[in-house]
Order: sequence, then structure tokens, then C-alpha cells
Amino acid sequence: MFAATGLMLIVIVPVFVMTFWFARRYRASNQQARYSPEWSYSARIDILIWLVPTLIILALGYLIWTYTHRLDPYRHIAGEQPPLDVQVVAEDWKWLFIYPRQNIASVNQLVFPSNRPLHLELTSDTVMNAFYVPGLGSQIYAMAGMRTNLNLSVDHGVTLTGRNMQYSGRGFANQTFTVRAVTPGKFAVWVAKAKSAPKTLDRATYEAFAKPSSGLPVIHFSGVAPGLFSQIVAKNAAARPKKAEAGQVH
Repeated sequence: MFAATGLMLIVIVPVFVMTFWFARRYRASNQQARYSPEWSYSARIDILIWLVPTLIILALGYLIWTYTHRLDPYRHIAGEQPPLDVQVVAEDWKWLFIYPRQNIASVNQLVFPSNRPLHLELTSDTVMNAFYVPGLGSQIYAMAGMRTNLNLSVDHGVTLTGRNMQYSGRGFANQTFTVRAVTPGKFAVWVAKAKSAPKTLDRATYEAFAKPSSGLPVIHFSGVAPGLFSQIVAKNAAARPKKAEAGQVH
């Protein structure tokens, strides 16, 4: 944004400078100013008027192309350790975070070690949501029957608040979650705490949990039904054509 603003100032600054300069130089009291009542065209001025904007557009196009690919949320972040995989499910009106390798899950709390890439795979078991953590990374949509990806990284400990940026009904205002980047040691302690939770997230528990609710506290599950995330995606993907046909009938 700073680079783009600087490029556009190449046009803006000369316009203001020349405005005041012309007003002073060609004032009525200045008898030394050149007077050319028959003048109508200058090839040099015409070239300058077209050349400068063209160069600015080319420069902006280059910046947009390179930075769009550099900041692509799907682009994996290199690190000394492999990324931590977390599966994210948007619900009414809460967030479910599944840690497949650790076989745990948490509600409204995302915890991960700093100085390690974080790979999020997102979907929705309700309407479209928008996952966003201000101060951490890009906004990404979570959509029913689809998978989206987001790669993040934090090099220091931090506690932030994430939320849904896509209006999703009466519980939208309270659909927030806590984000904590901690040391590897503290992350191991948190995983151990989650593994000691009394509840597991089997299919029956998930179906009850998925019903609309708002303002839930942080909840941990010590186990997760195998393939739960993929089953949620497949269930909604299979339902989409039926919903479309129903919409056409009505």
C-alpha cells in the first residue's frame, strides 16, 4: 500500500506544484511571462501525459501480481519444523478446531506453538462464514461442502481474538474465539490438558454440539471420531445439488 501510494504521488504532487507555479508565473501582473495565444499543441507534453500514467499502471500491475502470489493464503510457509495441521469447522455460532495428529479438539480456542508454521483447513457445517484474526493473517471463507486453506506463522507469543466476518444470523455478534501462540513447551502442556478432558467428540456428541448455540465457553475433547472433518465436508457437498433442485422447484 505504501508503494502504491508513492507511485500515485508521482502524479498528484506535480499537479499541486504546477498549479501554484502556473498561478504565480502567469498572473496578470507578470509582464515577463511568455504569451502564446495561438498555441494549441505540444508533442512533448502529450507524450509526458500518456507516458507517466502508463508507467504507473505497469508498476502497479507488477506489484499487484508479485504481492498477490507472495501473500497467497494457500502458499505454504517454510519453517524448521513441519506445519501444525488444524481443521476448522464453522458452526452456528461457534468454532470447532480439530487437531488430527494430536487427536483432540477445542471449541472457540485455537492454540499453536510460535515459530512453527500453522496450516488451517476450513469448512462450514452451516452458512458461509469468514475466518479472520485481526493482527495475524488473511481473512478466508469457510463454506459448506468445500475446503479452503490458510497458512499462518507467528514468531512470538501472543493472545488475540478471532471472529466471523460474514453475517450469519442472530448469534453472529458473539461468534468469536481466542487465539494463543505459545512456546512449544506450553503447547505440549495444553495438548496434555485437552487429552485429559472427560468428553470425546464422537458422531453423536458432534450432532448435539452442531445445533445452534451462542456464547459457549472453551471446551476440550480428548478424542475425535476418525475422519470427522472429511465427513462434514462430504455431507454438505452431497446436500448441495438437492438444495439447488429444491430451489428450482420453488
